[in-house]
Amino acid sequence: MVILKKIRAATLVEVLTASVLIIIVFMIASLSFNTIFSNQIKKDHSALDNRIKEIEYLFIHKKIGAPYAEDFDGWEILITSTKDKSILSYSKAGIEHEKPLIKK
Repeated sequence: MVILKKIRAATLVEVLTASVLIIIVFMIASLSFNTIFSNQIKKDHSALDNRIKEIEYLFIHKKIGAPYAEDFDGWEILITSTKDKSILSYSKAGIEHEKPLIKK
């Protein structure tokens, strides 16, 4: 027959204290991950970058013309052209970027 050894029992206060500490640690970790991932999602411009590259490709290969305007996911994309250069610009809520285009 197996002889069971006595295990010292923890008091209710010790159990509650340990539970609260574990909950606090998990809560802090969860909030940290939430902040990191939400910032990453807000700063993700990969869809915009892909669209800009696609428009640039189409313009260089003369599939779209010079006065061009488009609204993509809240970004206003414009292509303006003068006789010596073309500029692709995109802007949203005060943020503006310009990129010179070279024709083939």
